[in-house]
Formats: sequence, C-alpha cells, structure tokens
Amino acid sequence: VQLQASGGGLVQAGGSLRLSCAASGRTFSTHVVGWFRQAPGKGREFVAAFRFSVGDTYYTDSVKGRFTISRDSSKSTVYLQMNSLQPEDTAIYYCATRTRNLIVSALGTGEQYDYWGQGTQVTVSS
Repeated sequence: VQLQASGGGLVQAGGSLRLSCAASGRTFSTHVVGWFRQAPGKGREFVAAFRFSVGDTYYTDSVKGRFTISRDSSKSTVYLQMNSLQPEDTAIYYCATRTRNLIVSALGTGEQYDYWGQGTQVTVSS
C-alpha cells in the first residue's frame, strides 16, 4: 500500500483546510486509517482515526468538534477536514493505515499502523 498525503498549506487562525490521503496498491486490505501530526520539537501525536469495518471514528480531544475524518471508498481516499484552525495545529500531518482491525485504546499508537504517507505541512498563522 502506498499513501500520498496532500492538502496542507498556510492558513490564518480560524481558517480551514482539507487534507487528503490517497491510497494505492492493496487498498482492500485496509481496516483502519489514522491521521497523526508532529509539531516542531515535539513527538508524534494522534489526531483522528476511522475504523472501516466498524464504521466509527475517533479524535483526540483537542480537535473534537473542529476536525472530521471521512472516506471516499470509490477513490480510495480518506480526508481530514480541519476547521477553526489554531496556531497550535501547526505540524506535519501524516496518514497511516493498518491491515487489521484495531481496538479503540490502540488507535493512537503509531507503531500499530503498517503503512505511512510522507506527510503534508500545515501552518496556521495567528
């Protein structure tokens, strides 16, 4: 599976961006897609996840109500709609997939994912 993340950019606080994660290859084997981010000088942080087989989504507390993860199965693409962006959302955003289902408590563990995209930079100015 190859993942291509795109859609990042520079936006003012309060603005919106939509990130895309396009998958190619053995996409039928994907059970979970997650978005993570890494801010300068900080560790990787879980942002959101979509469990395809269960049909549920999860978000880290800081983005609940602002970010939405969705899927277009016909395009093998997962989106992260980000609204009301704040400077603290500035980071490189990565998408990742897992070929088996994952329990909720493990969705935020990057090591549980099998494939990673290259990341897309999101910069929010104040």
